[in-house]
Amino acid sequence: MARKTVLVCDSCSNEIDESKGAVMRINFNDARRGSKQADLCDTCAGKMPGQAAARRGRRPKAASAG
Repeated sequence: MARKTVLVCDSCSNEIDESKGAVMRINFNDARRGSKQADLCDTCAGKMPGQAAARRGRRPKAASAG
């Protein structure tokens, strides 16, 4: 028997399509409190506050030559 996992947005309770959505993880400064994680659809993730984080690692060769 096959099983299918269905993701649901924690904010608006709508179903998240395949290869869509985001996961928001909150880390507290106090390590004893642990962390929290939420599955969000694209529209709810766009409404969340915060700044875009820079990607880690080296730039690809084509982009760095210039």
